[in-house]
Amino acid sequence: MRGNIRLALVCVSSLLLFSLYLLQAHLQDLCNQYRAGAYVVAWLDRNNAPAPIPVTTQDKVIVMAKLEEEHTDWVAQELPEHALTQLPSQPPYNKGHESMAYFTYIIDHYETLPSTIAFLHAHRAGFLMAWHVDAPLHDNVLAMRSLQLDFVQRNGYVNLRCNWNPGCKGTHRFNAHVTEQIWMEVFDGTSTPPLNMSSSTQVEEPGVRYAKPVEIGAACCAQFAVSRDQIRARPREDYVRFRQWVIDTELSDAQSGRVMEFMWHIIFGMQGV
Repeated sequence: MRGNIRLALVCVSSLLLFSLYLLQAHLQDLCNQYRAGAYVVAWLDRNNAPAPIPVTTQDKVIVMAKLEEEHTDWVAQELPEHALTQLPSQPPYNKGHESMAYFTYIIDHYETLPSTIAFLHAHRAGFLMAWHVDAPLHDNVLAMRSLQLDFVQRNGYVNLRCNWNPGCKGTHRFNAHVTEQIWMEVFDGTSTPPLNMSSSTQVEEPGVRYAKPVEIGAACCAQFAVSRDQIRARPREDYVRFRQWVIDTELSDAQSGRVMEFMWHIIFGMQGV
């Protein structure tokens, strides 16, 4: 009898320890994803915000996807050097999360784009709402003040999140969002093929379908800066086709938006990971 009780206690203790291990691993991953430690440090030292990085003066704009109830006054108040572009209040279709607004801006302003375009969400900061902003206190104002415009011009595309978690860790690169079928659908009919091919060289051949890369990974969460030249590396018609895919796909609002979240860097000429 005592042996059975002892065995039961061992089993219960082992199960409890294993559960605590899984909980600890999950909490550690969440803290990494939300950069909780850095947020606490920045909050305690919030009166000593980093100074803006000196950059070359260029024409630049912030483009936002926003809901009617979301306030964007903070851009004009805190970033007066950026022109805030107001997108049409009614895009052609309310689907794909921020992708519909981003594509609509590019399509509508293709011929008159500024040198640098930063695509942002409407929220400014906050631990839960803006956890994906890497700047101190997850503050997009600080992120924009630190953005190196000369680097954007050299690189063409810059993800505004540097933390690999989520989206770019090794285990995230074999995601179920961009399947072979979706890859073909998104790029079907576009005149400029993606850079992501299985081979190390790329030759543009009309009618050739380029295979989806084995791995697709990019730091989340659809906030990035792009140069005018990088956008115009594709013709305007490509962006019309991308937007039409978002409209036509049977995927939901959230699902189609997530697909584009994993595709922005590829659309703008970056490698798969």
